[in-house]
Amino acid sequence: MSQMLKSSGAMAAATMTSRLLGMVREMVYAGFMGNSAVASAFTLAFQVPNLFRRLLGEGALTAAFIPLFKEKEVKEGAESMWRTANAVICGLVLAAGAVTVLAVGGISLFLVVRKPSGETLLMLQLMRLMFPYMLLVCLAAVLIGMANARGHFFIPSLGAAVLNVVMIASVIFLAPRMGPTLETQIFGLAIGVLVAGAAQAFFQLPTLSREGYAFAWVSPWNNPTVREVALKMLPGSIGVAAFQINVLLTQSFSFWFDSTIVSTFNYAVRLMELPQGMFGISLATYLLPTLSGLAAKKQYPEFRTTLEQGLTTLSFANLFAAAMSMALAVPIVRLLFERGAFTPEATYRVALALICLAPGLLMFSMNNILARAFFALKDIQTPMKISVLCLVLNLVFAFWMVQRSREAGLGAANSLSAVINMLLLLYALRRKLAHLETAKLKRTLIILVPAAVASGVVASLLFRAFDFRFGHVSLFLRIAGVFGPAAVAGLVYAGIAIGFKVPAAMEMFQLVTRRLGVGK
Repeated sequence: MSQMLKSSGAMAAATMTSRLLGMVREMVYAGFMGNSAVASAFTLAFQVPNLFRRLLGEGALTAAFIPLFKEKEVKEGAESMWRTANAVICGLVLAAGAVTVLAVGGISLFLVVRKPSGETLLMLQLMRLMFPYMLLVCLAAVLIGMANARGHFFIPSLGAAVLNVVMIASVIFLAPRMGPTLETQIFGLAIGVLVAGAAQAFFQLPTLSREGYAFAWVSPWNNPTVREVALKMLPGSIGVAAFQINVLLTQSFSFWFDSTIVSTFNYAVRLMELPQGMFGISLATYLLPTLSGLAAKKQYPEFRTTLEQGLTTLSFANLFAAAMSMALAVPIVRLLFERGAFTPEATYRVALALICLAPGLLMFSMNNILARAFFALKDIQTPMKISVLCLVLNLVFAFWMVQRSREAGLGAANSLSAVINMLLLLYALRRKLAHLETAKLKRTLIILVPAAVASGVVASLLFRAFDFRFGHVSLFLRIAGVFGPAAVAGLVYAGIAIGFKVPAAMEMFQLVTRRLGVGK
């Protein structure tokens, strides 16, 4: 587990940097446009190319390609591995470029024929401008996957930090020059998205170049690896990107039901993505090439043990994050977003959505890891079928709940479908592997779930007492109102976990003490 903690921990550090910058970006966005209808139009327009990026790049293509990339390295050597990579990249550029051209042309034709107005017109204009972002970040995702497969995690993960810096700069420097109103200034943010996508892709090249990679055109036509990857991409895209598909479809419905729901719910999702990205996605990214290597060598006992260690470590980190997200939702949202165009009423709406999303945090992250376990075993069909079922269930839940509870209903629907998704993936994986190591995971959850509840109660009570006594009128009081209760709650949670000798807690504690030089 130590190697897992070090590798995923290094990635988590880089991911934390990018996620914190991403949170700064959302703070800048919130102050600039609040949870207005214009903000919702921008959010929904950005989600469409971002979803295609998940489908064609970060999700399906990476999940299908990395196991083959590792297999080429093991069986045929570096030259065949790099040639295969270039063939897949060339195929990606052609496919993503064709999708981009068709999308931009289709939107342009729709705008001429149907002539929509209001928020719908603005959303489609923004989507048309931002759609090439999909091609750029598809390329970045594959390059990051290649670097991860070569054992590089920290530097590639910083690419997202570059992306966020560029997007923040677009709000500060570019948007004010686009016109006097928010409806025109928002196009500055869209241009910033394109520049950011290009920056993230080119950021990966120096690391790969030092590994011996050099781009060369390799025809993807009739290439066996490209063909195998392409055959796996459709089910894989649904298997990995089910949550993003759910968000897009439900928010599209919500946009026409109440145009402010999309931006309100998006801020809650961004808050959820901070711990999910730091722990869930970092571990999942580390585990895909690791599990793929073990599967290629048919080392299935080690495969099962590594997977259980990943799930146990994930549970320790994400249960506490979920507890704090629920207990301190209002002060967290108030601290991060409530300024400029973001009002106190928006704070309570975002906080309520966060409270409803938080119970599903561990499940969202577990689904990422379990899906990648199937991909490492070259089984794309099983997670696809499960995700399709859960996608349908989520749509039913969301359409029913959003009309009653708006963005809170969306949060509850996503959490509920994530729980069902996780249970079905575990059941299917247990059947596939004949024996799945879960004894340690069960023992860990028996300890950590009550510990998380206890820490959440402590944090909530401390915040209420602090807020009653001091209020939250200044920035210092808002910071203290979040970090003071969270720190005490963290000590409670860690104390319980270490006291009961939870393996992940002991490993992390020992790693931290060694880094600090304690006990030398």
